[in-house]
Amino acid sequence: MKIRVLEVLASLQRAGAERLAVSLACRLDPSRFETAVVSLFDALPNGLEPALAESAVKTWHLGKHPGLDLRMVPRLFRVMRAFRPAVIHTHSYVLRYSLPAGLAARAGAMVHTVHNLAAKEVDLTGRLIHRVAFRRRVAAVAVGEQVRRSYRECYGTEPAATIPNGIDVASFRRPGARRQWRQENGFAESDFLIASVARLEPQKNPLGLIESFAQAFGPQAFGDAPHGRLLLAGDGSLREAARAYAAQRGVADRVHFLGVRAEVAEMLAACDLFALSSHWEGSPLAVMEAMAAGLPVVATAVGGVPELVADGETGILVPAGEERAFAAALVSLARDPSRRQDLAAAALRRAAAFHVDTMVASYAGLFERLAGATR
Repeated sequence: MKIRVLEVLASLQRAGAERLAVSLACRLDPSRFETAVVSLFDALPNGLEPALAESAVKTWHLGKHPGLDLRMVPRLFRVMRAFRPAVIHTHSYVLRYSLPAGLAARAGAMVHTVHNLAAKEVDLTGRLIHRVAFRRRVAAVAVGEQVRRSYRECYGTEPAATIPNGIDVASFRRPGARRQWRQENGFAESDFLIASVARLEPQKNPLGLIESFAQAFGPQAFGDAPHGRLLLAGDGSLREAARAYAAQRGVADRVHFLGVRAEVAEMLAACDLFALSSHWEGSPLAVMEAMAAGLPVVATAVGGVPELVADGETGILVPAGEERAFAAALVSLARDPSRRQDLAAAALRRAAAFHVDTMVASYAGLFERLAGATR
C-alpha cells in the first residue's frame, strides 16, 4: 500500500519552503508514495500550481484570510478525512491549524520542517505551539546544521532529523541563455548584472543591499567599477520603500525591480554575480541556485549561508549589517573577472552536493519510518 503524504503550506508562492514541498510532492517515488498539497491561501500570481498540475498532484486551496483564521481548522480536517494521509508534512506557521485538525481527524504521523532559524520562524504564539507539538507528537526536521543548533537552543531538544535542502542542479545550467535574456530584457552585454532573488521583506534586507550597491556603483561610488545594475527578483512589503530608497540614493535607473519571476535559471545565466544581504537565514535555495548557475556569491554570513558558501573559495561572506564591506566585496569582484571566474568554477563544483534527489531520498526514508511506526 502506498504511503499517503499531505504537504500543508500557507501558500504556493515561489519561495524556499514552498518549492521544497512542491519538489517532494512531485518527486517522491509514485510506486511508494501518493502525495497531495494544501495551500491555506488561494492561488497567487506566478505561483507553483503549474508544477503540481504537470505532475498530477492533487491540490486544495482553502481561502485563508490574512491574520488568524480559525476556519482553517475545520477545512483542513475535511481535507484530511478525505485524503487519509499517513504523513502530514507542515511548513512555516501552519502547525497551529494542522495540529488540531490532524488530531481531530486521527491522521497519521506529523512532520514539520524548520526552514529558518527557530527563533525567527514563527511568532511567540507559534513557538509555544511548536514547543508542545515537538515534545509530544510532531517530528521536526532542520534544513541545516545552524538551523539544527538554533532549534536546540529554542526548544531544548534535538530535531528528529537534519535534512539539507536540495535543488535540481542541472536545470540551472543555461550556458546559451545569457545573450538572449539580456536582449529580451533590455540589458547590454557590457552591463555588469548583479542578481538577487529574494522576497522584499525585512529578513532579506533589500534596503541594505541597495545601500551597498549605491556605495559600489552609484554617483558617489568609491571605486571605478563597470556599469553595474542590480536586479531584484521578488516582491514583498518593502517594494515601495526599496524603490524610494533607490531614488534617494541616486540609483533608481540602475536598480531593476523584476517582481516574481518564473525564469530564474535564465536570469541567473545572464548575470555576473549573485548578492544576498539577509539579516538572518536558514539554508536559502536562492544561493544554491546561483552557485548551480555558475555565479560567485556575495552574501552576509548568517544562518546556514556559510554552510553553502566557502568564503574566498566560492564567494565572499560579509558580516550582517556592514553595508560598506558588502559594497567593497561587490566592487572587488566587479573589477576582477579572473577572480570571478575562479570563484564561479568552484561554486559550480560545490553545487553538485545540493542535488534534490538526495534530499527527496532522505525525506522518503523518514516518512517511511514514521508511517511504519504509526501503523
